[in-house]
Amino acid sequence: MALRFISGFAAVAFAVSGLAVPAALAKPVSGASAVKMIDTDNVGTVDLKEVEAVASATFDRLEKDSDGTLDAKELKGRLSKAGLKQADPDSDGTIDKKEYLAAVADRFKAADPDGDGTLDAKELNSKAGKALLALIK
Repeated sequence: MALRFISGFAAVAFAVSGLAVPAALAKPVSGASAVKMIDTDNVGTVDLKEVEAVASATFDRLEKDSDGTLDAKELKGRLSKAGLKQADPDSDGTIDKKEYLAAVADRFKAADPDGDGTLDAKELNSKAGKALLALIK
């Protein structure tokens, strides 16, 4: 029962520590739960810097073959084929960390309809917010 409250973002702590991530941690989370886990300055919203920190750790955790890029297999469905193509401006079939973080920034902007540079729980629960969370889980 307690594992239901643990989110995919807890995987970041495991990734940074080098420990294996239990499969139960990869479940989707609510916007409120995501804010609590990503909001390092405890203001009740998340900004791009906070999201990029989680995304950077996610990239490092997913990047298994040490080539500095993620391919479709390593992305594990976080981007559709069309999304991967859009995030891959050099069309090499992979995305490096810079390209991945650019895709994260694009999704962040899409989830921020009021343009205030922060996302609250409601914005993270939107379709665009959920797409962002799926990318960084």
